[in-house]
Amino acid sequence: MDWNSIYDAFPVNQEMIWLNNCGTTPAGTHVVNAMSRFMEGYAKKGTFTDAATYTGVRDQIKMILSGLLNCASDELALIHNTAEGMNFISHGLRLEPGDEIILLENEYPSNVYPWLHWKEKGVRLQTTPMGESPEDFLEQLTRKISNKTKVMAISSVHWCTGMPFPLEQAGQLCRDHSIELVVDGAQGVGMRPIDLRSTGISCMAFSTWKWLTGPLGMGVLYIARDKLASLKPVFMGTESVVNDEEYLPYKSELKPTTDRYTCSTANFNDWVYFAAALAFLDKIGFETVRERIFELSGQLREGLRGAGFQLIADTFPSHSTGITVCEKPGTPSHEIVAYLRENRVVAAERLGRIRLAPHIYISPDQIDEVIRLLSGC
Repeated sequence: MDWNSIYDAFPVNQEMIWLNNCGTTPAGTHVVNAMSRFMEGYAKKGTFTDAATYTGVRDQIKMILSGLLNCASDELALIHNTAEGMNFISHGLRLEPGDEIILLENEYPSNVYPWLHWKEKGVRLQTTPMGESPEDFLEQLTRKISNKTKVMAISSVHWCTGMPFPLEQAGQLCRDHSIELVVDGAQGVGMRPIDLRSTGISCMAFSTWKWLTGPLGMGVLYIARDKLASLKPVFMGTESVVNDEEYLPYKSELKPTTDRYTCSTANFNDWVYFAAALAFLDKIGFETVRERIFELSGQLREGLRGAGFQLIADTFPSHSTGITVCEKPGTPSHEIVAYLRENRVVAAERLGRIRLAPHIYISPDQIDEVIRLLSGC
C-alpha cells in the first residue's frame, strides 16, 4: 500500500498531527472533490443533477456498510447520530414494570440518556463495571444478569480507555438468557471487526465521523430483520411508509425495512460526503485499514512506554485497539494535552488521562514526532 498517497490525501497533515480520530476525523481531498462535483451539479440542475442521485448514493453507502458489518442492506437506515438511533431503539421497546436494563459504567451519554425515561415507568437501570480487561468485564457482566434482565446496552469499544468489549461472548449471554443486545458502535465500527450476524446484536447505532471518516451530524441505525416488528416506531414521516413517493392518499403501512427510521428528507450533502469517505476506505480494504491503525497505535504505545508513560492497554495486551490511553505519573494530563496542542498535535483528555487515536493517514514519522514531544514531558 502506498501510504504516502494516503498521507497526501488529507490536507490536515499540512497543519497539524490529528490524533483524535476516535473523536472526529478531518475530510480528505476525495471528499472535497465529491462535494464540489455535487454542489456544482446541484447549482446547475438542482435535484435533477446526475452528479449524485438520492437512491444511488444511499444504496452505495448501505452496500459498503452491509459488507463491512455482515448484515442485509435493508437492515440499515441513515440517520443523524448515535443518540438519535438509541432513542429510536429505547422508546420503541416494549418493557414492563420490574424489568431490568443493563448499562455500562462511565458510558458515553448517547447510550445513557436515551434509557433514563424507563426509570419513571418502573424499569430498573443497572450499571455494570467496565472492568480492567474484556475478560474481567464479561465476568462482572455475567453476575449482573438476572431473570428480570430484558435489555443489555453496551458499547463496542470504551470511549475513555480504548478497551474493546467482547461482543461475541456478550451476544451468547444474551441469547442464553433471552436478552436484547443493543450496541453503541460509534467507537468500534471501522476500527474493529463487528459481525452483526454471528454476534446476534439486536440493534446498533453509530456515528459516521470517527473511524469511518464521515461527516459530522450523520449516523447509521441497524435493526435486525427479526426484531423490527417488535419495535414501536417513535416518529413517522414521509419516508416511513410504503410507496412514499406517492404523497396522497396518506398511508398507515410502514416500510418493512429499517428504512422506516430515516423518516423524512435527509441532509443529502452528508450522504455525498459519507459515500466518498466510505468508497475511499473500501478501496483500500477495511481489513488493511484496521491493520494499519493497529500498526500505528502499536508504534505509538511502544514509544510512550519508553518515555515513561503508563498505558491502559497494558491491562488487556492480547486485545487490539486503535485508541491509546495513557498518563505520565506526576504530570497532570490536561497540561500534556495543552502542551501537545501548542505543538500542533490534537489529542483529548478523558477520565484524567490522555487519549490518542491515529488513523491511516497518519505517518510513522508523525508518530515519532509525537513521541519526541512527549519524551520531554
